[in-house]
Amino acid sequence: MIDAVMRTTSLLCTIGALLICSANAYAQTDFSACLSRLERTALESGIQASTLETVLPTVEPVEAVIRADRNQPEFVATFADYLGRRATEERVARGRELYSENRALLDRLTRQYGVPGQYVVAFWGLETNYGAYLGNVPVFNSLSTLACDARRSAYFTDQFIDALRIVDRGDVEHETMLGSWAGAMGQTQFMPSAYLQYAVDGDGDGRVDLWGSTTDALTSAANFLMNIGWQTGERWGREVLLPDGIDYGIAGRDQRQPLARWRELSITDVAGRRIPQLDMEAALLVPSGQEGPAFLIYDNFDVIMRWNRSEFFALTVGHLADRIAGGEALANPPPAQAPISRESVVEVQEYLVANGYDGGSADGILGPQSRAALRDLQRDLGLVADGFLNEELMRAIGIAVD
Repeated sequence: MIDAVMRTTSLLCTIGALLICSANAYAQTDFSACLSRLERTALESGIQASTLETVLPTVEPVEAVIRADRNQPEFVATFADYLGRRATEERVARGRELYSENRALLDRLTRQYGVPGQYVVAFWGLETNYGAYLGNVPVFNSLSTLACDARRSAYFTDQFIDALRIVDRGDVEHETMLGSWAGAMGQTQFMPSAYLQYAVDGDGDGRVDLWGSTTDALTSAANFLMNIGWQTGERWGREVLLPDGIDYGIAGRDQRQPLARWRELSITDVAGRRIPQLDMEAALLVPSGQEGPAFLIYDNFDVIMRWNRSEFFALTVGHLADRIAGGEALANPPPAQAPISRESVVEVQEYLVANGYDGGSADGILGPQSRAALRDLQRDLGLVADGFLNEELMRAIGIAVD
């Protein structure tokens, strides 16, 4: 009996090993086929064959890149956790020091591009901790891995080709192109397409170096922000205080109103003063629901989101910029809340669709459409309609809490 069990176990182990080897061989074959597709696309896009002969033999898939793509903090963290890890007192203090040290450059950038220096420094701080960590993944490995993944293949195929263009025109040696898991590069983490469109030689040495030249990196960031629509003389938004009994159904980035309307609702700044009487529109965000801070956001908030499509990121950039410029911590900091997994968010989105709420696709990301559907669901359930997914709502619709 023991011998039979051992023989069976050995056979199963052998089969398992063969399956693993087969899966690995398939993955390698599949990646090789994808790399051939990328090579054809590159040639059709005008990339020199000599560049491809240099770069492509060095390219290999990175499994950790796919894991990082599926677990981005913008998808899985709470606002309290996201903000708390990024707008730390240490980062605020360092940002103020660097703002002072680079004041002449930042003032010049403000005059030239219309972007106040504290915003440029805030992006620098959030993206690479002021240049302290630029990423160590070979850019062509990360971009090819994501180009060969179904989720955003078209986007990352374009980024892969643009990275080849950077090498093709002689800007950077491909061996030195290290970056984030997503292929973002340099001190301000430009994707290759952003590099080609907006990176500039800020220090006048005849080349663009987003890795080694702080002047190039910060000048390029200001140029990028100006070109994607930065509104000179306007803030990103502000923390506000809400009156008791407010209808949270009016919150959401998709529900912009003139500032006069928010004044009518008795929304004030954190000092209790009325919102300025300006000819502007704003939207109300409550990223932690009714228990957390509230923000009125302006046009420049949308500009920040063109850099990174995350409300948490944009709120953190704005708040960090305010702190660097001498502002105070949030008057109403976000409460600690248990994170909700992306899988659970998908379940909730599927519930919304199945029950007639127009929540969009079940992608695990709570965008404006999903939050609007959540508000409708909360209203129907007699809950506070703040569009915030919490354990109370999940229990109310019969979905297990993580």
